Amino acid sequence: MEIRSTTDQDLDVFVDTLHTAFGRFRETPAEGGGVWWSALEMDRGLLATTADGRPVGTAAAYSFELTLPGEIVVPAAGVTAVGVLPTHRRRGVLRTMMRHQLTELRARGEFLSVLLASEALIYGRFGYGPATRTQRLTVPRHQAALAMPRARGTADAPATGSDTGSVEVLRRAECGGILEEVYDRYRRAQPGALSRPHRWWELGAGQPPVSSTPRYVAVHRDADGVPDGYASYSIGEPDTLTVDETIAADDAVHTALARFLLGHDLVAQVVFKHFPPGHPLRWQFADFRAGQVSGDTDWLWVRLLDVPRALTARGWFTDGELVLDVDDPFLGERGRYLLTVRDDKADCVPTDREPDLSLDVRDLGSIYLGGTAPSTLVRAGHIRAHRPGAAVLADALFRAERAPHCLHWF
Repeated sequence: MEIRSTTDQDLDVFVDTLHTAFGRFRETPAEGGGVWWSALEMDRGLLATTADGRPVGTAAAYSFELTLPGEIVVPAAGVTAVGVLPTHRRRGVLRTMMRHQLTELRARGEFLSVLLASEALIYGRFGYGPATRTQRLTVPRHQAALAMPRARGTADAPATGSDTGSVEVLRRAECGGILEEVYDRYRRAQPGALSRPHRWWELGAGQPPVSSTPRYVAVHRDADGVPDGYASYSIGEPDTLTVDETIAADDAVHTALARFLLGHDLVAQVVFKHFPPGHPLRWQFADFRAGQVSGDTDWLWVRLLDVPRALTARGWFTDGELVLDVDDPFLGERGRYLLTVRDDKADCVPTDREPDLSLDVRDLGSIYLGGTAPSTLVRAGHIRAHRPGAAVLADALFRAERAPHCLHWF
């Protein structure tokens, strides 16, 4: 078997092989729009082929930016289009492709890799850990009333829910530029968010609202008329308004958009497909039981390719010092690092000091964005704390300014 890089001339073979691996057929593009594979970067693709040149496996990566705690934006490889033909599974094809890909990413100087896992059992063995979660929130219209906020605001900090802007409804085809601009501002401040390169919007590659699939878009504008939020939605059977995503500059904008969506006539329920865990909207309902959460699931998985670079890249909010013993069994590596945080900056260097925590690189990926507390993985038996208080300190160090969340599908 050979693993080789792809070129633009390999696109059709690559896409056909991937579809066969998943037992799917190519879908017909929506009128005037593209398909998800139109955004593939073929210089970052891999094909696994047999000795006689037949393709049996695929893997690829996108060039994204990932927002880390502290509103720090860094490059990240978005691994995608991973598949092996049913006739060649359990022969080491996937393992060989994954090792080849990680080696290539390092050669490019990349220190973070992310993916969306089709199956939760697959990617942990390659060093990826689930780092963000998402939920579905369903709200019956007859329970959708929002309560008046009880806290009083000030001139500098208005009460949540007070809004001086406006909402207008546009069709998806009318507001592509607005969506791109508003999303880009949002993702730069949201830990765990990925960039959406311009070519994705231009090609309509991905899921709504990136694709040109017909949607209505509620666009929120501030008091000066500048767009600062949107919600992409459609209405289907049985009388359900489904929200693809809600993007808002702040909680007041999110509340204004939610109020519009929940007040839509001639629907029985409103479903928010990508709802951030811990979001305050559920607390804003007059009936606390109005919002029903379902489909709580992992979303973005993170893999560190260079531990010191990754740990010094993100922002920190508590001073402290930890010795981390990190095992990377897939790549056959092990390193012990002294992490020192002072004044929101970190230094991470090799050390021979006794460890405070021992952990697998996949667990480091899970705690990296602040969405999973290290103490949770200690209690689960995945991270070992070598001294009292180590897990508590790790919780304080690895926390983020707010919970990480990723909306982008790739």
